[in-house]
Formats: sequence, C-alpha cells, structure tokens
Amino acid sequence: MLTLAVPVVIAEMGWITMGTVDILMVRSLGPAAIGAVGVGSMLFMALAVFGIGVLLGLDTFVAQAYGAGRRDECHRWFLHGLVMSVALAVPLTAIAWFAIARLNLWGFDPTVLQLTEPYLRIVTWSVWPLLLYVAFRRYLQAMGVVTPTMITLLTANFINVLANWMLIHGNLGAPALGVNGAGWATCISRAYLAIGLLFVVIWRDARTGNGLRRVSWVIERSRLARLFWLGLPAAMQVTLEVGVFSAASALAGRLAPVALAAHQITLNMASFTFMVPLGMASAAAVRVGHAVGRRDAVGANQAGWTAVMLGVLCMAFASAVFLAIPAHLMRFFTADQMVVDIGVNLLFVAAVFQIFDGLQGVLTGALRGLGDTRTPMLWNLAGHWAFGLPLGYTICFLWGRGVVGLWFGLLAGLIVVSLALLAVWNRRITRWRENAASTVTVGA
Repeated sequence: MLTLAVPVVIAEMGWITMGTVDILMVRSLGPAAIGAVGVGSMLFMALAVFGIGVLLGLDTFVAQAYGAGRRDECHRWFLHGLVMSVALAVPLTAIAWFAIARLNLWGFDPTVLQLTEPYLRIVTWSVWPLLLYVAFRRYLQAMGVVTPTMITLLTANFINVLANWMLIHGNLGAPALGVNGAGWATCISRAYLAIGLLFVVIWRDARTGNGLRRVSWVIERSRLARLFWLGLPAAMQVTLEVGVFSAASALAGRLAPVALAAHQITLNMASFTFMVPLGMASAAAVRVGHAVGRRDAVGANQAGWTAVMLGVLCMAFASAVFLAIPAHLMRFFTADQMVVDIGVNLLFVAAVFQIFDGLQGVLTGALRGLGDTRTPMLWNLAGHWAFGLPLGYTICFLWGRGVVGLWFGLLAGLIVVSLALLAVWNRRITRWRENAASTVTVGA
C-alpha cells in the first residue's frame, strides 16, 4: 500500500501546493486579493471536479482490467477516457463563462468581486489541459505507475512559482498583473502537467512495448456510456463535496474581507492535509480494483482496511499539528492580526474534523475499487447539503457566530458522511468475501 500510496500522496500534495503558492504570492496585495484567489480557485474547482469525477471511472475499469491481465482493455479504456475529457471540456467551459457573468448575484464584498471576476475568466482556460492531465494520470495510476505523476507535479510547482513571481509582481520584464498574474500562472502550470504526462505515456509505451500504439482507435459508444454512467456518481460525489466547501466560501464572501481571508487560509491548510487520505483513496481504489480483477476477496479486504488505517493515522497527526501551533500556521500566510485571530479559531474546528475527513476520503476510494460510486454520492448529498451546510448557515448568519459557524456545519456534515460510509464499506466487503468463499466451496 505504501509503495503505491506515497508517490500518489506526494503528487496530491504537489497539486494542492499550487493553490497554496498562489495565495502566498498574492498576500502582499492584501486580504481582498487572498480572498479573491481562494474563492476563485474554489469556484473553478467546484465546476471542474465534475469532469475530474467522471474520469475517476477509469480507476475502476483500468485497474480491474489490469488485475485480470488484460493490457489491451487498459489501453482501450484510456483512449475512451481521452475522448471523454475533450467532450466534457466544452460544456464545462461554457458553464463557467455563464456563471462568471453572474458572480454579482452571490453578494460578495465589492473589493473581492472586482478581483475575482477577471481571475476566474483567466483560470477557465485551464479546463482543457486539466482534464487531459486527469485522463493521463488515471490511466497510469490504475496500472500502478505513480512516480512519473509525482515528479511531474513537483516540477510543475517550480514552474508555477516562477510564473507567479514574474506575472504577479512584474519581474524579469513581465507585466505586473497582480491577481490576474496568478491566474495565468495556473494556466501555464496545468498545460505543463498535461504535456508532461503525455510524454510519459508515449515514452513508457515505446520502452515497454505494451501495445498502446497498436490499440484500435475505433470509438465505441457503449464503452463511452459505461465510463460516463460509472463516473457520473463519482463526479456528483466529488462535485457535492467540493461544492459544499465552495458554497461555504461563497457564504464567507458575504462577511468582512478579513473573515474571508481567514476562511480561505484555513481551508487551504485543511485541503493540503486532505491530500494524504486522497492519495490513500487513489491507492485503495487501484489495489482493491486489482484484487477484484483477479477475484481475490481477501486481498480486496486487506487493501481497503489498510488504507483506512493509514489515512486515519495520518489525519490524527495533522489534527495534533493544528492544535499545537495554530497561530504560527496562520502567520505563515498573513501578518494581519485580525486574520490570524479568526484563523486560530477556525483551525481548532478543522483539527476536529481531520479524522472524519480522512475517513470518508479513503472509504470513497475503496468503494470505487469495488465499482460502487453511487453510495458516496448519496451520502455526500445527505450529509453535506441536507444537513451540514444548512446547519452552518444557521449558526453563522441566524445565530450570529460568524465564519466559525460555517465550519461547525462542515464538521457536522463530515461526521455523518464518514460514519455512514464506514458502515457501508464494512457491509459490502463482508458480503463480497462471503460470496467469494461460497463460490470456492461450491467449486470444491
């Protein structure tokens, strides 16, 4: 598990570090700039994750084909994943432009809105390379190839830092674009990710002779439909999960810029720590999928529970760090004392939900390995949107507790989702093992 998961975790951390760098490098422009980049990034991802989620279906199909020894099927699913990524980019870009034109309806602080609109228009151009990168990555990862993705993401961070340094502040003769410069830096780094993994796929096939170049290029509607319908619940689940945090950010945008800045900084730190269970979830989906492909019930059970154990342990450590040095963590992002004071309170709430966030993240991956993408979607809808977000809104605005109230709502939603998925996983894997054992007994 660790051999597969560690490079994936590092890759996920490299991914989220890009957003952290953007916030760090605009902090000198003030709390409104921090809020604009944070909110803009969250709103973009709330839309883009739908496409990313659909492509998560590649985890199941490619991993199970790989476990069954069908390399040709791995390649066929990869080809259809590429077609799906291009097809999804068109409507997602159109929806993004439509939503940007109506940002004023969200009730943002005027100074934040003025910076957020142009930033989002720029970042929207990165939908195309982002989805292609996801297709490349899911294909490689489902076959156990994870190190190239890790290296590509780490090097992309250097490109992102350089582009931010040049375009935000106008270094090396580049124009000083401020917050917009961070948007262009994001586009450049995502284009690099897609191009980098494309070269990895081509190089690996030429080196190993796995037959990718000999695969049929005929596109099957039935295969696209299977990928879409398996990925759709995963897309809805990821969209619901990211969307609830984006909605919380939008609600926080109605508060003072210092509260929004504290919210975005804390959310960014919580998102960074979540990359550990997210990487574990990807590893769990691959290892459980491989076991399912070779009809190994014991292996699937061990893979899932091992990922859960490691994910919870790592998040317990993150929780301890949040509780031990909250002020120091906040001052790393901002020198504004009001932002620091609010952020310290938010980090205490974030410390509590770390374990629950990690638990539900890993279990979602394990269930995806079994081919179950529908259950996490339904529980995200119930836990976050029907319970957690309304509770957070009530505590924040109706009870007057401010941005901390939003975070209590997020915590409550995570508790509901994580405990529900834990019960579902235990029931599903137990039933699958019993069915496998009875099949062996009958065969004997």
